[in-house]
Amino acid sequence: MVLGKVKSFTVSFDCLNDTNVPVFSSGDCVSGRVIIEVTGEIRVKSLKIHAKGLAKVRWTESRNAGSNTAYTQNYTEEVEYLNHKDILIGHERDDDNSEEGLTTIHSGRHEYAFSLELPQTPLATSFEGKHGSVRYWVKAELHRPWLLPMKTKKEFTVFEHIDINTPLLLSPQAGTKDKTLCCWFCTSGPISLSAKIERKGYTPGESIQIFAEIENCSSRMVVPKAAIYQTQTFYAKGKMKEVKQLVANLRGESLSSGKTETWSGKMLKIPPVSPSILDCSIIRVEYSLMVYVDIPGAINLSLNLPLVIGTIPLHPFGSRTSSVSSQCSMSWLGVGLPERPEAPPSYAEIVTEEQRQSGLDVSAPREELDGPLFAYIHEFRFQPPPLYSEIDPNPDHARRTEERRLDACPSR
Repeated sequence: MVLGKVKSFTVSFDCLNDTNVPVFSSGDCVSGRVIIEVTGEIRVKSLKIHAKGLAKVRWTESRNAGSNTAYTQNYTEEVEYLNHKDILIGHERDDDNSEEGLTTIHSGRHEYAFSLELPQTPLATSFEGKHGSVRYWVKAELHRPWLLPMKTKKEFTVFEHIDINTPLLLSPQAGTKDKTLCCWFCTSGPISLSAKIERKGYTPGESIQIFAEIENCSSRMVVPKAAIYQTQTFYAKGKMKEVKQLVANLRGESLSSGKTETWSGKMLKIPPVSPSILDCSIIRVEYSLMVYVDIPGAINLSLNLPLVIGTIPLHPFGSRTSSVSSQCSMSWLGVGLPERPEAPPSYAEIVTEEQRQSGLDVSAPREELDGPLFAYIHEFRFQPPPLYSEIDPNPDHARRTEERRLDACPSR
C-alpha cells in the first residue's frame, strides 16, 4: 500500500450556539465528527477518540542550600474533570499488525460521528493562566497496520455558569477609609475616601457605576483613581502562587488641599475577561475593584470591593432591586423621605349595616354580663372609628400634655 494517502484528519464539533464556537457547560452533550479525507483506498485497524478535561498548575522556585549550592523545586498539581474513551472504527486491540479485522476506507471524504455527555458535577471554567490552565479537548487516533498512529486534537470551551441574579451577588459593596499624613514632627489633615458600587456580580461588557466621595484635607495634591484587578491563585503541594493583573482603570481630577470630589456613578467598563473560577481546588480566579487615592510620596489610600464576573447577565428585575437597595444604603449620597402614607379604608368598607345591626342581638346569657362594663362594650361593639385626618383635632390638648411631660422630666 502506498503511503501518504490520508489528505486530512481533523475533529469538528457540533456547536450549540450561533457563533460556531464550541462552548459547553456541565451536563451538556458534546457531539461532533472525526473527518478523514483520503486520496486512495486505505485499510484501518481502529479509529479512537479520547476526551479529557484537566486543570493543571506548574511553577518552579530556586532555592539555596548553601554558599555554593542551589537547586530548583518544582510544584505541580492536577485535577481531572473529564475522561471519556470511545472506538469509532475497529476494535480495542491495535498492537498487532495482522490483516484480520481491518476496515477499508475508500477514496474521498468520510465523517464519523461521536458524542459524549459532560459530568453533571460542577466543572472548572476553561482558563489559561501564567502558572496553570484548565483545558478540555477531544483527541482522535487513526491506527493502521505497519504505520505510526495519526493523531489530531481539538479543544473546546467549558463555562461553569455563574448567575449574578442572586441576593449575594446583587448586594451593594461599600467601604470608607481615611489616612493622616505625617512628615517628621508635622501632621497634616486627613484624606478620606468613601466608595460604593450597586452590586457584586457583573458580566463582561458591563460598566460598573462607581459612587465615591474623596476629601483632601492634607497639604498635598492627590489624584483619585479606580481599577479592576484579576487575581490568579495557584495551589500545589501545600504552596501557593499568586499573580495580580490590571484589567481596566480610570483616573479622576487632581485634588488640591481642602478640595472634595464626588463621583456620582463614574463608569468603568469591564473588558472581555474569563469568568470567576471559585470551585476549583488548585486554581482560583477572582476580581476586585480598587478605588484609591494616589498620594505622592506616601502609601496610597485604597478600598478593595470584591467582584464576581459571571456568565448569566442581569435580569431587569434584578437591576431594579439593585438600584433601590443602592439608593437606600448610600446614606452619604442623600436619603429621600418616604412618601405620604395612604389613608386607611373607611368604616363602611369593612363593616356593613347588616353586620352592625346583627351585632346588637347578643346571644350570651345577660344575667352573667349585666352591669356597666357590659353596657359599655355592647354600645361600642360596632361603632365606627373617628374619621381619618392628618391634622390633630385637639392641638391644645396635645400641647398641654407635652408641657406636663416636660415638667415631669426636668433633665431635658
